[in-house]
Amino acid sequence: MKLLEGKTAIITGATRGIGKSIALYFAEQGCNIAFTDLFDDDNMKATSDEITAMGVKAKGYASDASKFEETQKVVDQIVEDFGVVDILVNNAGITKDTLLMRMTEDQWDAVINVNLKSVFNFTKAVQKTMLKQRSGSIVNLSSVVGVSGNAGQSNYAASKAGIIGFTKSIAKELGSRGIRSNAIAPGFIITEMTAKIPEDARKAWEAMIPMKRGGEPVEVAKVAAFLASDLSSYVSGQVITVCGAMNT
Repeated sequence: MKLLEGKTAIITGATRGIGKSIALYFAEQGCNIAFTDLFDDDNMKATSDEITAMGVKAKGYASDASKFEETQKVVDQIVEDFGVVDILVNNAGITKDTLLMRMTEDQWDAVINVNLKSVFNFTKAVQKTMLKQRSGSIVNLSSVVGVSGNAGQSNYAASKAGIIGFTKSIAKELGSRGIRSNAIAPGFIITEMTAKIPEDARKAWEAMIPMKRGGEPVEVAKVAAFLASDLSSYVSGQVITVCGAMNT
């Protein structure tokens, strides 16, 4: 039997990078996928086609995860379409990196709203369904930067550290109702975002990693699948760092 056979997951920001890898790996493990991204475009359709080709139900939804009312509406629609939500993966995120002395209020607000407020929005919207079911697994994508900080990323680090505090609090609030909440803190993962880093800078990053390489998105997806599945039935309120021992 597949690890997530017959379960249904909501995955935010799932048309590229780590989010898409999670969606595809979950589908491979038998999970039905409701996924969101900012626009209903060719990229969303292509992602939906890739997932359904694996023999599971999939549907993409255009949604601004940073907007509270919009999130509630899209979750209500997902529940209507799929009937159940077993797993929520809060993955939507952006970066607007710069030193604090140059950072604008808009750069701060955008990152906090997309990265952190979206986690509040979707968790609050999904909570009602999970409470009725008395079961559910919430997996939040944080970052090693949220654990240890990083110069030039104070907005991003604050948002990802906030996710960790939120994750632990929700685990304590909802644990008695059979709902688990955990976070993953990826390190240097090879995605479209990190591919833009100059080669010399990328090699410098890799040299600092004990495993001497960047991680693959699917390596994060496999940890997400563990946390989403019954294999982790007594794991809640935890942060799993996926970084090749860079951040220990």
